[in-house]
Amino acid sequence: MTRKIIIDCDPGIDDAAAVCAALFDPRLEVLAITPTAGTVTAEQATVNVHAIVAQLDPPRYPRIGKATPPDNGAVCDDTYLHGRDGLGDCDFENSGRQHQTPSEKVIGELVHQYPDEITLLCLGPLTNLARLCRRDPGAIPLLNNVVISGGSMSAPGNASPIAERNMFFDPESASEVFASATTKSLVPLDVTEQVLFGVELLEKLPSKFSRAGSLLHKVLPYAFRTAHQKLGRELIPLYDPTVLLAVVEPELFGWESMAGKVETHGELTRGATVFDQRLRREWPMNMEVATSVDANEAIAAIVRGLRYAGQKS
Repeated sequence: MTRKIIIDCDPGIDDAAAVCAALFDPRLEVLAITPTAGTVTAEQATVNVHAIVAQLDPPRYPRIGKATPPDNGAVCDDTYLHGRDGLGDCDFENSGRQHQTPSEKVIGELVHQYPDEITLLCLGPLTNLARLCRRDPGAIPLLNNVVISGGSMSAPGNASPIAERNMFFDPESASEVFASATTKSLVPLDVTEQVLFGVELLEKLPSKFSRAGSLLHKVLPYAFRTAHQKLGRELIPLYDPTVLLAVVEPELFGWESMAGKVETHGELTRGATVFDQRLRREWPMNMEVATSVDANEAIAAIVRGLRYAGQKS
């Protein structure tokens, strides 16, 4: 049995690696990839999704949505670490069509077509899902599960001292999604920052002569280089491939039911995720949160997934 998924992402380098693994994973049927602004602008995000899929040329092409700018998004991006195009300055050709369906509409159409069958994998800001909550609320209960990359319980933020980037970029949307009637699984920085890769990963990638290997060898060296030059890091996390594992190998994680909200107004705390862990909790439980991970097994699983993509591409 394959699991139907939609990948909602703001394609930077780790998103590209996650999409690469997912498109060739025999356990998954990727119905659509829906871009959103975050790492790059909405327009560039759409270009990047088309470029990644064109580079990989998978046996089954997913539907591709069109990102539109968030209503209250931050005036920021993550090109600092991902390159001006979000994909290591590779400047892939824009192969997208002129008339495209907005991302949230693509998600809604597919959820109505396959009720209770689709896992929505959110690897970027939650703009598209929040829009779907507002525009087609009847679609929300039809999602089987929503797996979210983002937030932090106690780990330092990567967009501000306490806020993770996906939540910081569009906290209003994140707050709506947290409060929505969906089954949610959150994989925060506390866990994704434990799954770290050294530059030796480049030697374990698939052959440059495969489509997957060609793409990965173009974008991943940039991630290591900029992490070293700009952050002083020799080991880097691959957030999104790690969160993909929460879909296909959830047993690698420890999970705990929690009650979470997102700060939308704080001058210093914009996008912070807050969890009610008092002895007498007053907020209702609204998600399961990954609290631990078998880091060694996760690293091995990510490498296996990328190498398998190279064998099939």
